[in-house]
Amino acid sequence: MGHQKIKAVIPAAGLGTRFLPATKAMPKEMLPVVDKPAIQYVVEEAAAAGIEDILVIIGRNKNAISNHFDSVPELEVKLMEKGDTGRLERVMKSSDLADIHFVRQGEPKGLGHAVLRARTHVGDSSFAVLLGDDLMDERDPLLTEMIAEHERTGAAVVALMEVDPSSIHMYGAAAVEELEGSDAVRVTGLVEKPAQEDAPSNLAIIGRYVLPASVFDVLERTEPGKGGEIQLTDALQELATDPDGPGVAGVIFRGRRYDTGDRVDYIKAIVQLASDREDLGPELRPWLKDFAERL
Repeated sequence: MGHQKIKAVIPAAGLGTRFLPATKAMPKEMLPVVDKPAIQYVVEEAAAAGIEDILVIIGRNKNAISNHFDSVPELEVKLMEKGDTGRLERVMKSSDLADIHFVRQGEPKGLGHAVLRARTHVGDSSFAVLLGDDLMDERDPLLTEMIAEHERTGAAVVALMEVDPSSIHMYGAAAVEELEGSDAVRVTGLVEKPAQEDAPSNLAIIGRYVLPASVFDVLERTEPGKGGEIQLTDALQELATDPDGPGVAGVIFRGRRYDTGDRVDYIKAIVQLASDREDLGPELRPWLKDFAERL
């Protein structure tokens, strides 16, 4: 399973303004989803796909993230003395997941700029980008399929999800055509946040990418787009329309995804994930039914 040559990049430098004041002194990626910080789900997903080297792009308040993935010997000893093996395993898991590195973004100039900050660390190898606002259910494989598609074709690979056409304006949308003998599709163009009538499809780009190192050269020369930020979508658009390059492929995800990008979705994600857990669901589900009936 080990994709030694594929590294992962997790941009975690956003300001988290939608979650103020919770994010005043703590990065949004550290907000707990049930009992784990959001970013740990993403790191676990990369590790489960066989990625062993992870670079986290951080902004201010960075110490919380790096502390979380460091081992905490005094905590481990205390739990060991108490014989609390369950919690000990959970605490040690966060420090044994992968080899985790950090680099600062400096100023938040968009996702493309954050990805560019990974260039020195990633070098000439292909790499995966995982955005922390999208949590994928661990029972539904996605990244493994994307890596396989990239290894087969060399294309940049994006994750796509069918959304209701009325909400496509909240996403980047992909124009696609079928690929012979493959579950994947060829992406012929990308449109950032189109109006419903202008959208090329109802396939939305969600926060998972597997990219060749050549994307760095494209990002270097990508002019700032929307909001004065360097957009990854613009660089992917250039790769998609380059007749000589390997192009862009899309893997359509039909599994469960939990959005933690805004407050209501974040609360829904916690309720869904907790309801499915063996340790919490049996108590929570009947209570939720009662609660819903009283509304």
